Parts: sequence; structure tokens; C-alpha cells
Amino acid sequence: MFDLSWTELLVVAVVAIIVVGPKDLPQALRAVGRWTGKARRMARDFRRQFDEALREAELDTIKKEVESVGKIDPAADMRKEVREIEAGLKVPSDKKPPADQEMAELTADTGTDEPAPHPAESAPSPASVKP
Repeated sequence: MFDLSWTELLVVAVVAIIVVGPKDLPQALRAVGRWTGKARRMARDFRRQFDEALREAELDTIKKEVESVGKIDPAADMRKEVREIEAGLKVPSDKKPPADQEMAELTADTGTDEPAPHPAESAPSPASVKP
């Protein structure tokens, strides 16, 4: 905190002996010690109160986080997602999906349950045709 060397402390002690006098020096040092003790106690109390307030603020933050985690309901979230997916998949009964309609048209053309071959598959390839 303070950067005092031994020579500076010696100078302060000599000045204190000259100014206060050798008789009153012990009482003056006792008073300085009391003031120093009071200052240290006040600093320690301030530090303790500050640390306590900081801990309480952290505890409040942690408490809020724990409460928010406690409010999470994964089952309800999953149910909601499933409902949204089901709503997206539901198609009115009068409309068939395009893939089903295409399959119905293909089977209706052939008269069988098998889809008709694609036109490109039934046509001969140019390499197999002999001129």
C-alpha cells in the first residue's frame, strides 16, 4: 500500500520524538494504533458487507436459473411438437396427396395393381436399333 523503507521510518520516528517528546510518545503511539485498528475494522466490515452483497446477488441469479430450469416440461414440449407435425401432415379426405394420385392414374391405365412402365423404359434405345 504505502512504500516506506527503513530509512523513511527512522526519519518519521526521529521527527515524532522531537515533535511529541519522549514522555508523550507512548501515548501518541497508542492513539495511532487505536486509529489504525479502527480503520482496519471499518475496512474489514465494509469488505465483508460487500462480499455478502455480492454472494446474495449471485445466489439470486442462481436461484432464478434453477427456477427457470424447474419450469421446463420436456413432455409438454414434445406433445406440442407432435401436434404441430400432425397438423402439417393432415390432408383433407377429398384431396389425395400428389404421389397417391399419380399412382392411382398409373394403375388405372394398366388395369393392374402394378404401375405402368415409364415410356423411356419401353422404347428401344438408339444403340439397339439396327438400320
